[in-house]
Amino acid sequence: MTTVARRRMGVEERREQLIAVALDLFSHRSPEDVSIDEVAEAAGISRPLVYHYFPGKQQLYEAALRWAAEELTARFAEPHEGPLGARLLRVMERFFDFVAEHGRGFSALMRGGPAIGSGRAGALVDGVRQAAFTQILAHLDVSRPFPRLEMVVRSWISLAETTALLWLDGRRVPRTELERQLVHDFAALAAVSAAYDARMAQVVRRILADEPENGIFADLVGRLMELPEPA
Repeated sequence: MTTVARRRMGVEERREQLIAVALDLFSHRSPEDVSIDEVAEAAGISRPLVYHYFPGKQQLYEAALRWAAEELTARFAEPHEGPLGARLLRVMERFFDFVAEHGRGFSALMRGGPAIGSGRAGALVDGVRQAAFTQILAHLDVSRPFPRLEMVVRSWISLAETTALLWLDGRRVPRTELERQLVHDFAALAAVSAAYDARMAQVVRRILADEPENGIFADLVGRLMELPEPA
């Protein structure tokens, strides 16, 4: 009987495999409940080989979350071309691409762990949020946000996170609808804030001035105008 030799992985390939395995395990249970033996078994390698690549479980956990954070941050990068609504929709499409492809990693990053590396995990999540915040301000052509604008943008980022986590639990709402809904949510948050703040009103007017008649923000107005009458 002949045996097939197992292909030997390179250093980076093995590290990526262990990170993927760790994200899977850590997204189902807290890091304290996952052992290096389980990581080794899931990866099909020996326990000493795991330690060859990572000094300990905390380092592996942090590397896994760092990878997820870097990947997620990259999804918010968008050229400053075209109307804002279309830009935000492309961002949401890439954001949900990541969530759909790496749901366990996204959950592990956002929910973190209660003890092991929780401070560092929190810092990684804060870094993703700050990167998204900075990107949105750049699209709004604002370098120093005033209080209400900061509230709108940070609230919207938090809403996107929560929506994605809820969507992962059964995916009961079509993803494409949620992507458009979140862009509409941004418009709604901005519009309500504009009713209370003159500077916010200027931002909203500038956004709408660049929107085409068939743009995604106009789509929201159309949907509201077509709401069914109560029975």
